[in-house]
Amino acid sequence: MDPLLLFKALILGVVEGLTEFLPVSSTGHLILFGDLLDFNDERAKVFTIAIQLGAILAVCWEYRGKIADVVRGIGTSSAANRFVVNIAAAFLPAAILGLLFIKTIKTYLFHPIPVAAALITGGLLILWAERREHTIEVEQVDDMDWKHALKIGFAQCLALIPGTSRSGATIIGGLFFGLSRKAAAEFSFFLAIPTMFAATFYDLFKNRELLDANDLGLIAVGFVAAFLSALLAVRGLLRFVSNHDFTVFAWYRIVFGIVILATAYTGVIGWSEI
Repeated sequence: MDPLLLFKALILGVVEGLTEFLPVSSTGHLILFGDLLDFNDERAKVFTIAIQLGAILAVCWEYRGKIADVVRGIGTSSAANRFVVNIAAAFLPAAILGLLFIKTIKTYLFHPIPVAAALITGGLLILWAERREHTIEVEQVDDMDWKHALKIGFAQCLALIPGTSRSGATIIGGLFFGLSRKAAAEFSFFLAIPTMFAATFYDLFKNRELLDANDLGLIAVGFVAAFLSALLAVRGLLRFVSNHDFTVFAWYRIVFGIVILATAYTGVIGWSEI
């Protein structure tokens, strides 16, 4: 297999893993880096879908104890039952809207310039969320009820716009709706499990004719890179939010978005057109 192609797979796998659970938009970064690496054809789209599994399995591994306790407790434990209801309530809004509008969204918004606009807008929203008075109603994930979860589910719908960030929408939504930073981050991780599994398998099924056995090596490299880098990102984010807010991510998004728009306007980088 082409070593250059494997290198591109490695880079994109690391990008996916590092950005999937940070409030900076993994989809947006994959679109941008895919454009820069000239790896943005139909083959690349299937690759980026497949490596998302590596990132989500990192969360499953990190929280394997919690997940096992919930599975064992379904039907017998009120805490486990409440947790499942919360995840279901948060999952449904984006799942329904995604099925209805994902084709239109991918046609018109999966391009660098809309991604840049979404990055900047999301950054401003994070700054607003962090500067407003933050009243904590929910300190731990297990203290949530279905109403908190449903509100965060509606916030996750914003992440259908590439560049918004699924984790960013759910984490900042959690802050708006009274969750502590740690609870908001952890619930975002847990919500990612059904959301990303459903989206990934749905997209793979829809694009099954593009799957090629010759690409297995490419996918394997990206998968492993995404798994390992996502594991580092999840652990790092939890340590980070114990002593910091999300302002640094807001400024990163704003600066990154402005750079994209500036390079597009000046022609320094020939970003894909809408």
